[in-house]
Formats: sequence, structure tokens, C-alpha cells
Amino acid sequence: MNKLQWIATGSALLLFLVLWAGFDTKNEDQKRADRSRDIQSEPTSFAALLSDAKEHLTPEQDVQVAALEKASMSAGNRVPEKSEALKGLSGFWYRFGNIPVAGGYADSVALLENTPAAWSVAGGTYFNGIPAAGENALIRGYCATKAIKAFENAASLAPDQPEHKVNLALVYAENPPADNPMKAVLMLRDLEAKHPDAPTVYNALGRLAIKTNQWERAIERLEKAYSLDPSNPNTPCLLSKAYEGAGNAAKAASYGQLCK
Repeated sequence: MNKLQWIATGSALLLFLVLWAGFDTKNEDQKRADRSRDIQSEPTSFAALLSDAKEHLTPEQDVQVAALEKASMSAGNRVPEKSEALKGLSGFWYRFGNIPVAGGYADSVALLENTPAAWSVAGGTYFNGIPAAGENALIRGYCATKAIKAFENAASLAPDQPEHKVNLALVYAENPPADNPMKAVLMLRDLEAKHPDAPTVYNALGRLAIKTNQWERAIERLEKAYSLDPSNPNTPCLLSKAYEGAGNAAKAASYGQLCK
């Protein structure tokens, strides 16, 4: 996985809120151990996914994985070296097309670094695994659950940065809760009220409008996002799609030329 993918693209949120409030009594090693156990306690575990994934490797790929795993083991408790080795493993599995396993290693990086950026990367990796899972409800649910945890962790560490909560809302949009199918929209509307000048919020609202073929609403929100941040490379692509859906070929072509 390259640097842009890492930028772009765990414990429960309640635990992090308690820690943030200053009531934590555990040391860092204990907290990492607790979060590590959380990774293994899912109905579909990382260990099971990894074991299954390895059965589909070619001999050459098996050698590559073994070398990366050896580097991770050799790093011991040295966090920078360990993180780089785990990123290498995550990148390998992402390129191989096994996003849930790539997410597991990104999760391990976040456990070590415990930064908003690292948790955001883990969440983004799992998020990409939701549509990639297709009709496999078990994998979709696993990736969605892990993405939610990762983005909640990122948001708890950086509560003033709305993009983490925006990403959390997009997970709910991709995999709506059965008991609250409008959860994503409600979260984004709340974020719009709290952060009226955040282009990421309007981009997300525009994405949801496109998903439901509400072209005019999508255009309104995406034009707002574009006015707030013309440098965002994704907004022109979304605007091109929205204008195409609305039947405005000229505008669609104009923004399409800006789409990177």
C-alpha cells in the first residue's frame, strides 16, 4: 500500500471516552493487550481470515509473506520498525486483494501508534472491504464492525476533526443498521450543523444523494464542498457524476476534465 492509500484510505468508543476524560488506570501495555484481544474476539477472527488467505498464495507469494512476517517478528517491541513491517504486510494483502486481512494488519499498526491518522487508515482499509465483500454478509459485517471501531477511535483521539465522524457516517451508509437505516444521514446532518464550513461533510452528503439518485440535491451539496475547497481531487469527480445524472452533459464534461 502506497503513502496515499495509507493517508486515505480496537477497543470500543466508550473506553476511549473514559480514557480521554482522565479516568484510565491501565498502563499502555495493558491497553494494547486489551485492544489486541478485541481484534481476536470477533465472530470472524483475523487469525481465521489470515489462515484461509494463506491457503491461496502462490509459492512465490508465500516466500514474500514469510519474509515480511520475519521482519515484523525481528522488530520486537521497537515501535517504528514494527509499524513499518506491519504496514508492509498490510500493503501486501491489499495488493493481493484480501482487504480484511490488510485491515487486520492496519489495525495492528494503529494499536502500536495509537494516533488518529493510524486509526483512520485502519478504518479506511476496512471500509474498502465492505463493497469488496459483495454478497458475503459475514465479511461485510466484519469489515463494517471493524471500520466503525477504528473510526470511533480516531474520532475519540481527535474530537475536533470532523472527517473521522464523516468517515464513520459513510460506513453506516454503506452498511446501514437494520434498526436505524437513516443513521448515516442523521449523523451527517448533525455534523453539518456543527461544522458548516467543513467540505468533507458536504462531499459525504453529496455522495449519499448520488447513491439515491437525488441529483439536484447532490449538485447543491457538492458545489458547496467545491466552493469551500477547490483543491479536493474527489469533488470534481463527484460533481461530474451528479451533473451527468441530472442530464447536464456540458457541466458533467467540464468537471470531468478536472477529475483526477
